[in-house]
Amino acid sequence: MIQKIHFVGIKGVGMTPLAIIAKEAGFVVTGSDSPQTFITDVLLKKYNITVDEGFDPSRVANVDMVVTTGAHGGYDNPEVKAAKEKGIQVLTQGQAVGYFMSGELFNNENMTGISITGCHGKTTTTALVATLLKEAGKDPSFVIGTGEIPSLQTSGHFGKGDYFVAEADEYATEPTHDRTPKFMWQHPQIAIMTNVEYDHPDLYPSLEAVIEAYTAFAKQLTENNSLLIACGDDNNIKKILETYNGELLTYGFNSDNNYVLKNIHTSSEGLHFTLQTPRQEEEDYILSVLGEHNALNAVAAIIVAKQCGLSPSDIQKGLSAFTGTKRRLEYIGTIPSGALLYDDYAHHPTEIKAALKALKDKYPDKKLIAVFQPHTYTRTIKLFEQFVDSFKAADELVLADIYASARETVDPNVSSEKLAHAISMQHEAVLWLPTLQDVVQYLKQKNYAEDCIVVTMGAGDIYTIHHQLLSK
Repeated sequence: MIQKIHFVGIKGVGMTPLAIIAKEAGFVVTGSDSPQTFITDVLLKKYNITVDEGFDPSRVANVDMVVTTGAHGGYDNPEVKAAKEKGIQVLTQGQAVGYFMSGELFNNENMTGISITGCHGKTTTTALVATLLKEAGKDPSFVIGTGEIPSLQTSGHFGKGDYFVAEADEYATEPTHDRTPKFMWQHPQIAIMTNVEYDHPDLYPSLEAVIEAYTAFAKQLTENNSLLIACGDDNNIKKILETYNGELLTYGFNSDNNYVLKNIHTSSEGLHFTLQTPRQEEEDYILSVLGEHNALNAVAAIIVAKQCGLSPSDIQKGLSAFTGTKRRLEYIGTIPSGALLYDDYAHHPTEIKAALKALKDKYPDKKLIAVFQPHTYTRTIKLFEQFVDSFKAADELVLADIYASARETVDPNVSSEKLAHAISMQHEAVLWLPTLQDVVQYLKQKNYAEDCIVVTMGAGDIYTIHHQLLSK
């Protein structure tokens, strides 16, 4: 019988929500991680989950299950190795999400899994689905890979309802020992596929390999008689759908989709759009967050809500409650010199373009200053030319040094300095500043006024400079 669960690398954005779910479900939860600051620290403290610094094999002496991150050595972590030697069940984060979703751990045979996958938009769409269900009184369980979400107050929750909503990631189960895509451990009744693009070049050698992984996930849905809700505008998803013969609903701007997104415009109330249903009915909605990409995310969530029996008025109530998630076009505040400060997790060229466009659409008369910290050497070198073309909407660009993954070594063939030089060939206002302190000093010296927006971007630790930018 499982009573005590230990989480190795508990501060990870995928690990913290699982730990919260386990604690709310009544299990004894312990965890370990590095002393480094994470965006999840606030949540772990909120739920009184103690985090031991470093990794000590003695910590797993009296636990019944260990859940491990792929970082910090993965299966080679000393705590994980000790657990395996003792015969304690060890699950990776990806395996644990699938196990939790199945309901087996909670003795719930009626658990209905809802998985959200795609190269971009997973976190926002998952948070939207969870918010719509929560506001409709469904009290779903959910796992969302970020810090706090205002409409949910947490990134993980064990609900009294039967819905389990989770991000489904295409990254490896354990990068060194098990390169099975994480989403293959999930067997949902409903799945969303937002988009498919080349990412994680440290795992996938080509776009074709990424498409192959998503195709395998789609085939698994067919075997489970599950519903796939897919963005029919995405060319790579179209390739996957050529061989998909399961239950399907498509959405997007194109008129050949089952659900068609129309009439997008922005007002002081938010982002307005019309959704044309398969019955040719038109429903009008308002979303509080920025960007056409978020309207697409909202449509996917709306389709799930309809499958779960929510009415248009229930859905609008949930959309009104949703104000975004941590590090997704998040408004941080106003810096002392007057400029608005935003933050976004964008670390792929497509995400960068979407985020900058959304800010430009919202503030067409303001000057936009992008501060980007590239994430991983492998992604930067593989997508170098795409990154060069990603910042055209920014009036100024500041590049900090590459934030390296713990799983990689420094690659001398690529750098932020080289990226800045390449971008400067077509963009007149580009500056490379090696350290985050250099960035802070520069931004403070510039005294950007009320006619400016500063947006920090990247999947590393760029967000840690916000408190310095907001202080006088």
